[in-house]
Amino acid sequence: MEDSPAAPRPRAAGKVLRALRAHFGSIAGTIILVVVMWRLGTGVFVDGLRRIDGGTLVAAVGIGVLTTVVSAWRWCAVTRALGLRLPLGPAVADYYRALFLNAALPGGVLGDVHRAVRHGQSSGDMGRGVRAVVIERTAGQLVLAVVGVAVLLTMPSPVLEQTRHTAGVLALVTLGATAIWAALRMGREPRPGRGRDGRVRAALTEARGALLNRDSGPAVLISSVVVLAGYVAMFLLAARVAGTSVGPATLVPLALLALIAMSLPLNVGGWGPREGVTAWSFGAAGLGASQGLTVAVVYGVLSFAAALPGALVLVGRWYGSLRARRQSVTTEKYAPKDSTNPSSNSFPFSADANEGRPITPESV
Repeated sequence: MEDSPAAPRPRAAGKVLRALRAHFGSIAGTIILVVVMWRLGTGVFVDGLRRIDGGTLVAAVGIGVLTTVVSAWRWCAVTRALGLRLPLGPAVADYYRALFLNAALPGGVLGDVHRAVRHGQSSGDMGRGVRAVVIERTAGQLVLAVVGVAVLLTMPSPVLEQTRHTAGVLALVTLGATAIWAALRMGREPRPGRGRDGRVRAALTEARGALLNRDSGPAVLISSVVVLAGYVAMFLLAARVAGTSVGPATLVPLALLALIAMSLPLNVGGWGPREGVTAWSFGAAGLGASQGLTVAVVYGVLSFAAALPGALVLVGRWYGSLRARRQSVTTEKYAPKDSTNPSSNSFPFSADANEGRPITPESV
């Protein structure tokens, strides 16, 4: 009898652990922000906000238009390679909406999750619709990693030695993890059926076909490079607004390092690792950690401003769906009764040619 009150405790502990795993990225990003603010003070954030003017916001929105349209083009190329149809116009609207949700919600990926699910529903193939978004995002991250590591390892910069040391450590860790994984696979007995390994191989084959296809491959590569250049330009704009006096040759490696940190799923709407890494890299460059934090804050605000058209897409589609529901209610209210509508009594299906069609991206 005495042990009965303690029985629910393991279940409650399991719920807490699941919640922590689900929100680990947001928690980690919050901790990083708190540590940075504790070390450098909140005045740096306020100073960064004061430096932003109307002209800077217009420039940021212009850069955002370029990167968003090109990113949507990359998404369309991947989608076509997977055998689905996605026009550029709806793709741009969906991409803007995803960017805004990424910036406004914790985690930094909820907008992409929403975009993937909506595309899967509208295309009639949830699996390939979701995989198209995953492949498109992965392509951008791969180009960022390859270009960023190449620049950080070759261009003279204040973080060159630290980058080479970190790259060596990561290479050793990756090699060891690969060896352990290979040893475990060799000792595992093969299971009948396709199984998880078969699904993973099929997904990798599909991704390789979409990224290395001669029709979609060049478009994915070119668009990813253009998008990366736009992000770097946004960072240089933020550095100029923050009052950094050094040239692009010094700032580009620092920008790529900040972008790589932003790609980590440990942030709150993009905030967290970016501020910590930028403050550290600017301090290592002799420009001051506070200056680096100011640049990161300005970059975060400009990125949010560039994603604001996504809020207009959300409001517009919400108003459109609300208006459609009202029209539907009005039509049902004033529609003829079943007894006075012979066609509806004679046929069990609607005679409206528009009903029964699969949902398309244009109708979302």
